Amino acid sequence: MRVTAINGSPHKEGNSYHALARIGERLKDNGIDFEILQVGDKVIRGCIACGECGKRRDGGCVFKDDLVNESVRKMADSDGIVLASPVYYSGVAGTMKSFLDRCFYVAGANGGLFRHKVGAALVAVRRSGGSSTLDCLNHYLAYSEMILATSNYWNIVHGLRPGEMEQDAEGVQIVDVLAENLSWILKMREAAKASIPFPAAVKKVAMNFVR
Repeated sequence: MRVTAINGSPHKEGNSYHALARIGERLKDNGIDFEILQVGDKVIRGCIACGECGKRRDGGCVFKDDLVNESVRKMADSDGIVLASPVYYSGVAGTMKSFLDRCFYVAGANGGLFRHKVGAALVAVRRSGGSSTLDCLNHYLAYSEMILATSNYWNIVHGLRPGEMEQDAEGVQIVDVLAENLSWILKMREAAKASIPFPAAVKKVAMNFVR
């Protein structure tokens, strides 16, 4: 089994990274491969709603000059996906938002590439705005019919300087519980594959209320 994590922080080894690395250690202890894709310090344009990914259905975005298409393939080949972002104005960091908009739209337009994978979201914050940012990240997972892994409180860690999240005792426990729950759901999903088929995908009904 394999989990791909997305680090949406522009700081490659900031608190988002430290929280992800902690999750990765526990997943590896459970025999699960783990990789962090660094996104937040890259140049990634936003979705322009051209719809080409749905027309071509080749598993990629029309823009090929950044890491979005490569990342979609890695995420599609994974059993689990973890999204991590710092808080910018009580929301997801801009580059991460652009990345997620395109990745998840491509996945949906190509038959639901992330359906029934195990997903988790994680937020690093200095003081406030963590809950609204976590809510935004969870929207991507829920919309994609993913199985949501949770912890014993909101998946938010506090800290300003890199590594300070380790001083957040409650945050550390939240990360550890999240990692164990993620491992358990992944193992349960794997064990069920042979005996319980995934629900069949359905063609999405889309309504426009302007007539």
